[in-house]
Amino acid sequence: MYAPVPMGRKRDPPIAGESENPAPTLTLKPNVILGMNNLSSSPTEAARPPLLSMYIPPEIRAHLDEVERRAGYLWKFLDIPGKQAAIAKLEEQMGAQNFWDSQKAAQKVIAECNGHKNIVGPQAAFRRQIEDAKTLAELITESPDGTADAEVEELRKLGTDLLAAVAELEIASFLSGLHDRSNAIVTVKAGAGGTESNDWADLLYRMYTRWAERRGFKIEVEDVAEGEGAGISQATFRLEGPNAYGYVKAERGVHRLVRISPFDANARRHTSFASVDVVAEIDDDIDVEVNEADLRVDVYRSSGKGGQHVNKTESAVRLTHIPTGIVVACQRERSQVKNRALAMKILRARIYEKTIDDKRAEMEKYYGEKGDIGWGNQIRSYVFQPYQMVKDLRTGVETGNIQAVMDGDIDAFINGWLRAGGPRTRNKDIKIED
Repeated sequence: MYAPVPMGRKRDPPIAGESENPAPTLTLKPNVILGMNNLSSSPTEAARPPLLSMYIPPEIRAHLDEVERRAGYLWKFLDIPGKQAAIAKLEEQMGAQNFWDSQKAAQKVIAECNGHKNIVGPQAAFRRQIEDAKTLAELITESPDGTADAEVEELRKLGTDLLAAVAELEIASFLSGLHDRSNAIVTVKAGAGGTESNDWADLLYRMYTRWAERRGFKIEVEDVAEGEGAGISQATFRLEGPNAYGYVKAERGVHRLVRISPFDANARRHTSFASVDVVAEIDDDIDVEVNEADLRVDVYRSSGKGGQHVNKTESAVRLTHIPTGIVVACQRERSQVKNRALAMKILRARIYEKTIDDKRAEMEKYYGEKGDIGWGNQIRSYVFQPYQMVKDLRTGVETGNIQAVMDGDIDAFINGWLRAGGPRTRNKDIKIED
């Protein structure tokens, strides 16, 4: 058989015994075989397998594409370029010679600049992580087959981690309210039902403290009123940490429990209710005027564990704001003066929250919507028996893992509420399971 003849050159005469019509040669289209554009001139080289590149599984590529798409939406939604320009402008102001002439104005500029940086920083860092993942993917595709298996597994894990990270960034992007970054003051209050409701309020109080510990929030108990027989009738505590109010505000409303009562000798099923109220801790520079003439101040002995001094002196303080009817109590400190100062801080926060609602003419937003602590006003239902189910009646998020929820695993409900736009009332299309 003749070897292929280069174009433009005539074929040599046939050797004796060979046909003048040689066997037809096979013509391949370019790139039919990876890395080969034409046939080899040697049978040995033609039989040699081509050099293949590493293959990235499609699920990994899908993860990376989804991460990049969602991160791009966040970049536009948060207007990162605009905030970067604002940071440059504010830093220019901070560098001015007369910047500190007005302490109050300077602090306001610094706070605004830091607020923009808190948004831009995580987004810019995440974008760099995406670029690193894309670089690793390119290195893998350029590597010979079988030489970068470890890098493929690393890319797989990186894609999974980036998916989880972009989900956290999306949740954080919803916390754009005026006080979402503030600390929170939470009050759990038992509804009608005596011992049953008191015990349910105590379970909720435990659930929120466990959740706060999971998130690394600092917990300060301001006031706890013991219930008759069991549990608590009311508890007020403060959560300190990043976006504390932005997250826990999702829990404001009435919570319903269905279970076989441990206090019923006949083991009958009971329904109990408790309410959760959440307000943001406001800064001292926010002007909230509280007239001393509008306050009724009661002092009493602290209850519970606290030592001889706490229980033998009237160190606990209860403040009642007569125009609004808001009542605040504090017995955390050993000093009556300190307890009064803390109670006044909580009272100012609640009056401010109510004032904002009045200005917006939406009393249902935080106060009216909660309604009575009873049937028809609940935002979440907890069923212990005859089956196990926790369902949020605003978003439809549900789980059968009762124990995990009562141990503080409520992020799915909070994140679902934030993703749904923060609905303030129960969705009537979501059925309540009995």
